[in-house]
Amino acid sequence: HQSIAEMYENEANDLNRAVQHYEQAADYFKGEESTSSANKCMIKVATYAAQLEDYDKAIQIYEQVAGSCLDSSLLKYSAKEYFFRAALCHLSVDLLNAQHALEKYAQQYPAFQDSREYKLVKTLCEHLEEQNVDGFTEAVKDYDSISRLDQWYTTILLRIKKQANDNPDLR
Repeated sequence: HQSIAEMYENEANDLNRAVQHYEQAADYFKGEESTSSANKCMIKVATYAAQLEDYDKAIQIYEQVAGSCLDSSLLKYSAKEYFFRAALCHLSVDLLNAQHALEKYAQQYPAFQDSREYKLVKTLCEHLEEQNVDGFTEAVKDYDSISRLDQWYTTILLRIKKQANDNPDLR
């Protein structure tokens, strides 16, 4: 199923089918107690779910994988990235949920609070609350100048910015 998902992902460019096969592969890996392989497949599912604007599914998976990373001293550091991704998905849906999620993540993983990712999302929330799109753009640019944002982050952040432009009165 993982190979089939990769074919849909790379050759056919059918993300919905890729997601289905990654989910099946993850189920099989979980059945074999191969947690890291299952998590790898679920991260793919979350990544594509967010691209397909199924943010709730993406959030649930990112939070679940981040939680399992916190249980392992070797994987603890990667929890930061998954919390960051989940927070951006929350921000794509609604500002208040994103703020609550940030606090929850900081409680689950105190080191997250000191990360640049946490500070970026916190700053983005403040700019969105003030309806300051230029400040939003500047904060993303500052972050990107130090840590390059990949295509996924760029896509999600542009959607959040567009949403802020299209619905300036929604908070």
